[in-house]
Amino acid sequence: MDKKLIINKKSYKGEDGYKVFSVRIKNETVEKLDELSQKTNRSRNELVNMLLSFAIENSEVK
Repeated sequence: MDKKLIINKKSYKGEDGYKVFSVRIKNETVEKLDELSQKTNRSRNELVNMLLSFAIENSEVK
């Protein structure tokens, strides 16, 4: 038999342009995030990325 099973190496986490990490968030912030998630039909993860990107782009260091 000449058939072989070819197994490609699995990519490491983060190679898709994302990195997983955890943060502690106040309960009231999670509640507001959940409300926004329901109103917009977007996941918490998607909203957190959007909000963080906006905050970073609109921040100023003095």
